[in-house]
Amino acid sequence: MRFFENARGDLFGGLTAGIVALPLALAFGEQTEMGAIAGLYGAIALAIVAAVFGGTKTQISGPTAPMTVVSAVVIADAIAYMGGFEEAIPLIIATFLLSGAIQVVMGLMGIGKYIRYMPYPVVSGFMSGIGVIIVITQIFPFFGVAAPAGGPMGTIRSMHQIPEILNVASVSVALVTIGIIYGLPRLTRVVPSSLVALIVVSAGAFFLLDADSILRINSRGPIPTGLPELQLGFVAIFSNFRHMLVVFEYAFTLAALGAIDSLLTSLVADNMTKTRHDSNRELVGQGLGNMVAAVIGGLPGAGATMRTVINIKSGGTSPLSGVVAGTFLLAVLLGLGSLVGHVPNAVLAGILITVGIGIVDYKGLRHLRTVPKADAAVMIAVLALTVFVDLLVAVAAGLVLSALLFMKNISDVIERRTESAPLKEFSREIPWADEGDLIERRGDRVYIKHLDGPLFFGFANRFQELVSKLPELEVVILRFDRVPYMDQSGLYALEEAVMDLRHNKIRVAFTNIHGQPRDLAERIRLIPDLVPTNYCFPSFAEAATWLERYLTDGSAEPPYASSRDEQGESTSVPASV
Repeated sequence: MRFFENARGDLFGGLTAGIVALPLALAFGEQTEMGAIAGLYGAIALAIVAAVFGGTKTQISGPTAPMTVVSAVVIADAIAYMGGFEEAIPLIIATFLLSGAIQVVMGLMGIGKYIRYMPYPVVSGFMSGIGVIIVITQIFPFFGVAAPAGGPMGTIRSMHQIPEILNVASVSVALVTIGIIYGLPRLTRVVPSSLVALIVVSAGAFFLLDADSILRINSRGPIPTGLPELQLGFVAIFSNFRHMLVVFEYAFTLAALGAIDSLLTSLVADNMTKTRHDSNRELVGQGLGNMVAAVIGGLPGAGATMRTVINIKSGGTSPLSGVVAGTFLLAVLLGLGSLVGHVPNAVLAGILITVGIGIVDYKGLRHLRTVPKADAAVMIAVLALTVFVDLLVAVAAGLVLSALLFMKNISDVIERRTESAPLKEFSREIPWADEGDLIERRGDRVYIKHLDGPLFFGFANRFQELVSKLPELEVVILRFDRVPYMDQSGLYALEEAVMDLRHNKIRVAFTNIHGQPRDLAERIRLIPDLVPTNYCFPSFAEAATWLERYLTDGSAEPPYASSRDEQGESTSVPASV
């Protein structure tokens, strides 16, 4: 797509995304010792550079919640290591710069393609953990004072101090901010509610409250205005081996987290736009963006899901929208920088609390009792490790647990099938010739997909890609003859695929879905809410009989129901969730 092919849509999408990014950039920056302006610098650099050099056309990049949480830890540890904030700045900049360089190398090495193997429970537990961290670390700013050191555990250990430090004005400001963010969309969605809250509540606090009655962004000192200065002191850090060991450890953590964060957002953009991103190029673009952000004193970041979704829904279709978003933020910096300092910390706390609440994966948590126990255990473990230990450790542990539990589940399934059928029958190839005549006569109107083997996290992304490429059809039949097991990632991929097909007015039928896959599909109501029970055929022959009649005379419904009793299985279905 040419850069200016959809200039009008990209202009509106970029402006909308930039407006949404403004309060978030300030809030994320204020969460660290570098201050709100660092969040704005990072948002400007990443939005422009990552859009130009990245591999996802509609992605809007900038500081994100996961990256900010890790950046805050990096900054705090660097200050402790170097003995002061000013002394730590070169080490901080070197860490951010190196993290971007590592991402560039990851992209050039082709590592980006492996994001498709990230299991859903790991992503769910990680994102929910980030949401919990944000909410916990904003408790003290909500009540009117700076958050204590030590991250979530530091806040939890200091909770007994809240009655002593409670600031009624701060609590009131934060509550009004949260109220506007949640309440305004009920009236109108023309203007982002977080931006309205930022402007209205900040203006009210400026005119109605004494300057010393509530903490503001400029409480640390005046906010810089104009173009940022280049931060080149990091050069000395690279000549000190001891410092470089510290820098590399944190830089690798940021690079890995930023890669995961960005590429997951790229997958979201792909699902919305029905396109495919270039994972490796996206890593190069994100790396270059983080390197530029570091040199101008900005926070590192990644592809931002909410801003990307807003850009797409507002008409953005090309990298121009990201450039527009960054340019808008630069204009704000140059024209309104002095006003930013008057924003109360409680306003940013209110914004961040709603961000944290919104990041939690409620869909995954609702299904904890219905998905496989292994997936539920991985999700809970990753969530706990994210909040109480370390983000990268959480992701690594989740991946290892998912792989081990998956191998055990597949081993158990094969063992059960071997014990329940003669070896000759078990090894016999299931013939597919039963569909040859149907495809020859009706292949332009029907598509038959064989799901051969477990439907799990390694296959989920490829399955969704396949469905998104289907031509205009009337019916899709999914054959589950050889699917012994399905995990949470495979289940949600199947659900998304069926929803996309139904959105395109394509009928979906299942054949031979039984055992654990059917139990799981019924627990989350994929059957019968998305695929009615009478569209779940015990055999392909019965599906073909109905299909022939439907394609001939337009009879919409199968004349009989394929019940669990017909297959000799239990008819009990857990309650809807």
